[in-house]
Amino acid sequence: MTALPHPHTGDLFESPVIPGTGWPGDLATPRTPVANNADDVAKIAGRCNEPTDLDAAISVCRACPRLIEWREDKAISKRAQWRNEPYWGRPVPSFGDPMARMAVIGLAPAANGANRTGRMFTGDQSGDWLYRALHDAGVASQAESIDAADGLSLDDCRIIAPVHCAPPDNWPSPDEKRTCAIWFDNELSALTTLRAVMCLGQIAWTSTLGAARRLGWQVPRPAPRFGHGARAEITRTDGTTVHVVGCYHVSRQNTNTGRLTRQMLDEVVHTLRGLAVE
Repeated sequence: MTALPHPHTGDLFESPVIPGTGWPGDLATPRTPVANNADDVAKIAGRCNEPTDLDAAISVCRACPRLIEWREDKAISKRAQWRNEPYWGRPVPSFGDPMARMAVIGLAPAANGANRTGRMFTGDQSGDWLYRALHDAGVASQAESIDAADGLSLDDCRIIAPVHCAPPDNWPSPDEKRTCAIWFDNELSALTTLRAVMCLGQIAWTSTLGAARRLGWQVPRPAPRFGHGARAEITRTDGTTVHVVGCYHVSRQNTNTGRLTRQMLDEVVHTLRGLAVE
């Protein structure tokens, strides 16, 4: 593969899907353990004592063959407008403050968004909507999220996805979701400062409640239903309350049709921040 310069840093990358190339934000090294199946995921996640270790292990995971093929194919075939740029082409780790009180839960990386840039909600219209709202709320350092080297940072907030690889048709299989849920559970458990969660869409909502149950947290019964602006409370094993707020996903399907407006998104983000500091 011909070496290409990263559009922001100018660094050359021989392959967009091999870790340790110096890509901005790449925490993996040749010593980072690689999960090749669900059992490996459970073993490796259980040994990760630091958020950086978990992020690094997630970024080299190879547990789901269909997702590996899809994400790497997209990194090689590319969309025409980015044909001269390298793609990340790997699982996308979480992004933000590892001691955050707020979390935004998505679904999975977009094939030509985070799968290209290597950072959650970066490089596509969904990210434009989300980070503008977070910036207006004083959570994101800037309103635009272009690539992993653009200097963006989050204050007291972390973005997590139940699935870390770009899936075909934006739809991971049940087995793929179950495997990646092992990473997801460990991430939520490790985020001990968490006080409020914004779930972008039905899948994020059900994934968050499911993880809470697996972790032994108290979840209301019957299960709270997702809806834009819906709210629920779950209780961690230490007795801490975590507020859960629903928000329509910032997908083009929702934002282009007006199902989700900027005002609606701003209102939920404002609620999220308020609940996190109660």
